[in-house]
Amino acid sequence: MSRSELRVLTHVPVQLLARVQQGFPEVELVPVPMQGPPAAEIRGEVLLTHAAGSPNLSEVLARGVRWVHAYGTGVNAFPFQALGDRPLTCSRGASAIPIAEWVLAVLLAAEKRLPETWVTQPPKHWSIAALGGLFGRTLGLIGLGGIAQSVAVRALPFGMRVRALRRSRAPSPLPGVEVVRDLAELVASADHLVIAAPATPETRHLIDEAALSRVKPGLHLVNVSRGELVDQDALRLALDDGRVGLASLDVVHPEPLPAGHWLYSHPRVRLSPHVSWSMPGSFDLLIEPFLENLRRYRAGEPLQYQVDVERGY
Repeated sequence: MSRSELRVLTHVPVQLLARVQQGFPEVELVPVPMQGPPAAEIRGEVLLTHAAGSPNLSEVLARGVRWVHAYGTGVNAFPFQALGDRPLTCSRGASAIPIAEWVLAVLLAAEKRLPETWVTQPPKHWSIAALGGLFGRTLGLIGLGGIAQSVAVRALPFGMRVRALRRSRAPSPLPGVEVVRDLAELVASADHLVIAAPATPETRHLIDEAALSRVKPGLHLVNVSRGELVDQDALRLALDDGRVGLASLDVVHPEPLPAGHWLYSHPRVRLSPHVSWSMPGSFDLLIEPFLENLRRYRAGEPLQYQVDVERGY
């Protein structure tokens, strides 16, 4: 099969892949089921799959697949052991814009006490309220990848002090963002702490009882990464005693949460069902990295957005 006859096997519904068909009309998109063996005649060089893979991943990979792309940003649940020596790429950073906007929305809602300051009847006091602001506040970022950078770019114009903890020893890629090397130092200074690091064995329960014992009292904790980064039992204690004044959580563990879970009803928790990525055109944003890599693959160029399987992101 020549490059002009490239077949892409896809677990992603074809109706979401109009951009692929428009940009590469010569590429054949071949839908494959999520479970069970594909039809005998199905073969292809490329597999477009979900961030968690599929129950039949090994069977699909055996149909000639040489490169796998995960249609998503976090690949912590992907079955890496099935890949063999095939490269895995993902849509890293593709949802940075909507997630960063969601983060700024919850920061402003916390400081401006929304929605609790809306009124539906005459209030006890008119023109009087104890509202906060982002100006002069310290924003702590755990991670400094695409999402965290997008948050920082939007926070700096509000006059926030932005500090970030990152694994790399490299300096900050953004003017005005201070790199911090110690988690305890970061949490002790942050008014708002945003978790935007990948979920790996090393980051599991990064925010634990030890970290929460060092936070600035009244901390606003925001998680847009994965629920596994937070020890939720330790978080509950910190919310109950006021060390954490508010937790805005778009991700939790497990997902979905079972009915009756304490996170649904705690007065200091604002919980959304993993929707911070959503905005008009969000599916197109997720496919952009695949389009760039499809061009590179056909041209014999190195792929971008590669997952380090050893590190898990």
